[in-house]
Amino acid sequence: MFDICEIMENVPHRYPFLLIDRVIEFEPNQSVTVLKNISINEAQFQGHFPEKPVFPGVYIIENMAQASCFLLSKSSGGLQKNAVYFLGKVSKVSFMQPVTPGDQLITTVNIEKLMGESSMVTARSTVNGKLVAKGELMFGMRKEK
Repeated sequence: MFDICEIMENVPHRYPFLLIDRVIEFEPNQSVTVLKNISINEAQFQGHFPEKPVFPGVYIIENMAQASCFLLSKSSGGLQKNAVYFLGKVSKVSFMQPVTPGDQLITTVNIEKLMGESSMVTARSTVNGKLVAKGELMFGMRKEK
């Protein structure tokens, strides 16, 4: 639905830390589903773990956060020049199985509450239709001068 150029217009992260390859579903002010191709060429696999590569759980949470940022910024008309969405809280996160090179990580984020410049979302990540992680994230938007 949205390619990498559209993603970079709505998420401030860049290589090597941009963790979304494609947006496959988007409903403004409701939900987004994103895809991340997991490749052995990514730097984190040099140390996590060289003999048995596993995509780090904190990167899965970051993928959820970036998907949330896309949803929130795109829903509000695009990333504002002076606005930054900060991850404020991560809760109820569970990891069900490892994610490894060759997997396609599909993450769906749903807005649960919008409270002025704060928001709460739920996120679920799957590989081949199997749940690999889920959690709740809270964000605050701050306008920089």
